[in-house]
Amino acid sequence: MYKKYPFDPRAKHHCIIAIGFAIWIFLFLYFTEPLDIRVFTDNEKLAYLPLYSVAVAITYLLIIPLQKRLFFKSNKKWTFKNEFITLSIFLFISLIVIRILFVYVVMYDEETYNLIDFIELFFLPAMITLFPMIILSRWSFGRYFEKKIEDQKIEIKGDGNYENLRILYKNLVYIKSDDNYIEVSYLENTILKKALIRTKISSVKETFSQLLQTHRSYLINSFHFKQWNNKTGKTELLLTNDINIPVSKTYIQQVKIALDLTK
Repeated sequence: MYKKYPFDPRAKHHCIIAIGFAIWIFLFLYFTEPLDIRVFTDNEKLAYLPLYSVAVAITYLLIIPLQKRLFFKSNKKWTFKNEFITLSIFLFISLIVIRILFVYVVMYDEETYNLIDFIELFFLPAMITLFPMIILSRWSFGRYFEKKIEDQKIEIKGDGNYENLRILYKNLVYIKSDDNYIEVSYLENTILKKALIRTKISSVKETFSQLLQTHRSYLINSFHFKQWNNKTGKTELLLTNDINIPVSKTYIQQVKIALDLTK
């Protein structure tokens, strides 16, 4: 249950899922005619069936804030347990909404099925047919999102067999040279972490030319630049997490030009 599960946290893609699910529900009800729908005329179908579709779509949209909160509470790690909880809540709310719609709108002036019969004869058959679509959609968007994130990662390779570091480029803050090693400072869920890798800073600079050299011992990711800092009497750059990076006279001109272009 705690195994990682593909998940896309972006709301716009879940809106697409909701719309697709609504269309799929309408088509399913229109052509299969479960329960009392078979006695509807074509005009009645067009009047009532979209209500089911819209109701379920809105119900799905309601779980977006819930899953977002669950996502951040889990440190941006989505598991089978998170997916199970989210979809279970969606099913429960859907049952309530569809039951109310069925009793008080569609069949408001006629005798209708009790809750147990309604679940057995209408809700469960419909969900068994329709639910795989929503599972597949969520899984597909999750895989696409993870692949896109993976493609944005860079790999800083060390001289040892197990010293490679793979991180998102935007999370890399700076690199400091330390003899035959480099100290890589990067963000992980807004927390600054450091990794020591056996390689030379010149090799990293050659591989990742987009990094900005400010000093013979420092490379920075200009994405994290906040402002210049001359309070100590030395020229420094203030980066994310209030990190001060020295700027030597050798690199100061090219740093100014590069940061101006970044702005």
